[in-house]
Amino acid sequence: MSNTATAEKTTNQSNVIALVKKDTVDIVAAKVREFQERGELHFPPNYSPENAMKAAWLKLQEVTDKNENPALKVCTRDSIANALLRMVVYGLTPLKDQGYFIVYGNKLLWQNSYFGNTALWKRVTKSDHDPVAVIVYADDEFEYEIVDGEYHVTKHKQALKNIDDSKIVAAYAILTYPDGSKKTTLMTIDQIRKAWEQGQTKGKSPAHTNFPAEMAKKTVINRACKIGIKTSDDSSLKLIKEVMKANEEELAEAAIEAEIEENANQELIDVEYEVAEEETPAAEETKEEQTKEEIAEKPKQEKQKQKQKPQQGKQQTVFEEGPGF
Repeated sequence: MSNTATAEKTTNQSNVIALVKKDTVDIVAAKVREFQERGELHFPPNYSPENAMKAAWLKLQEVTDKNENPALKVCTRDSIANALLRMVVYGLTPLKDQGYFIVYGNKLLWQNSYFGNTALWKRVTKSDHDPVAVIVYADDEFEYEIVDGEYHVTKHKQALKNIDDSKIVAAYAILTYPDGSKKTTLMTIDQIRKAWEQGQTKGKSPAHTNFPAEMAKKTVINRACKIGIKTSDDSSLKLIKEVMKANEEELAEAAIEAEIEENANQELIDVEYEVAEEETPAAEETKEEQTKEEIAEKPKQEKQKQKQKPQQGKQQTVFEEGPGF
């Protein structure tokens, strides 16, 4: 490709990105102003929606789908605008690793990270305490009770020898509110793994494989913070709650659609094959005793057999779609 052609291609791509930016960022900014004017959206003192969107736009230019296609090229403009809007409604930014953009098909989605939900919970509850998570191992002395639907850990003794990543049985998170009250969220290791399976790496990332205890802590804290936000009776959080519910539903739907699409890349093909019959010694002896007349008739019999349909069976084989399929 000549230098001129390369320059033209780069210019065209820049024009497309600029157009997408104008059609999304400007729309989101207008929507945010509308929410603020109606008193439905309140930002923390140190949060700038404009700066957050600028940072997000720079980050978006690095985001790709599973085939390494740029998100800004494959995702619809509506989904890009919605992802940016949800990030701003939460008052979060990718600069602080408070969330990330995910591509599912032609949709772009924003997902709060562990850091994002922790920051959001502390902001809405005005708590100065960071959430705390503890791992329960197989040989720990662990007891809890449920009072009015709330978990209360009554005993947890853990010896140093018990700490073994292969023996994690549960994890619990404790949120401490400004009035000193505490709320505990408990998850078994099976529940934690199911939560991991909802992510794009299905819980098989290097972090999940090498540091399962730390990832389990983040998972249970993440759930605890989301529960804390959803159950808050602060009327000013109505918009955030609505957006969180819609976002979780869309993430779940997108994950299911992606799984269906992935499974569709496999097809069942029925392969027919002939069932070969093994000859027994008795049959071989019979052949030796054949008369000359029978031997003379054999060519005729063979011709008749060729006209008959052979005995067949079926075998199911899975072929993954790939080159040639």
